Amino acid sequence: MANPNELSVRAAMGLPESFVDRVPRDLLAAECARLAGHGPKELADVAEDPAAAFPARLAAGSLLALVKDPRIDVDDPVMLDVPAGRARLGLPEEQVDAVTARWAGVGVERDWIAKECPPHEVDIAAFRIARYPVTHAEYRVFLEENPQVAPPSAWQFGVYPAALANHPVWTVSPEDADAYARWLSRRTGRRFRLPSEAEWEYAAAGPEGRAYPWGDTWDDGRANTVEAGPLSTTPVGVYPRGRSPFGADDMAGNVEEYVADDYRPYPGGEAVLDDLARAGTGYRVARGGSFTRYGDLARCRRRHGWYQRSFYAMGFRLAETPAADGVG
Repeated sequence: MANPNELSVRAAMGLPESFVDRVPRDLLAAECARLAGHGPKELADVAEDPAAAFPARLAAGSLLALVKDPRIDVDDPVMLDVPAGRARLGLPEEQVDAVTARWAGVGVERDWIAKECPPHEVDIAAFRIARYPVTHAEYRVFLEENPQVAPPSAWQFGVYPAALANHPVWTVSPEDADAYARWLSRRTGRRFRLPSEAEWEYAAAGPEGRAYPWGDTWDDGRANTVEAGPLSTTPVGVYPRGRSPFGADDMAGNVEEYVADDYRPYPGGEAVLDDLARAGTGYRVARGGSFTRYGDLARCRRRHGWYQRSFYAMGFRLAETPAADGVG
């Protein structure tokens, strides 16, 4: 495949020009009917049950979007403790060609992988990472209190997508993601922010430095990517077998996630002038891949960003700096 940024959206996603239905609607409807009598807690349990089939998990999550999803609380997002540690991040130079070759069929270019070099160690202070990316429901509250902020471009005509309340919000700018974290910090008295690039990779890959949040082998059933996903965002947490070592959901697939850092070469590395760098004067790094892109972007080490095309699904996840002992 050619560089996906030089193809039509459908071609870049490997889709035919004809109708595509990844999750048969009759099957999804049957699962919704079967689960319709369940309460929110029961639905949440099904949505995150690794033993449940995907249509059942998707149906449960979709029904939760129409009621109050008990997992979503704008003022008290589910946060996970990540202990302090020394993380080894990045990709050895000798592995660049192998990774490029593995994903060459979906248009991956060597420069994109070379940005991950060289390996380096980073001391990570204890912090907290959100279990889920920020959802439409949470972002709606932010917009209600900040009317000067434009709605995400994914909200057609600026209309809140109520049926997708528990899906990750997309596409927002990195500046608006930062503004959300500052707003929530003021609202709650806590210290929310976007994770640093090193924190994000450590939270996704764990102390052992996994290639993907679940391990070192790609499995398209563990993440919402274009390979086998429904070609839309999904309710948060419905890919439980893709959970990270610290318990975070959707760190591979669904939507890309901004971090706090702009792109710069790793220590000892060289700046890579790829398509993202050529598109402007700089860019905010995003991690984790999305429902519109292939599994190469779901690799924990992959460094990406927002290219101005409609199929770049950009969201974000919060981090939190723990309060010091005796300090609120």
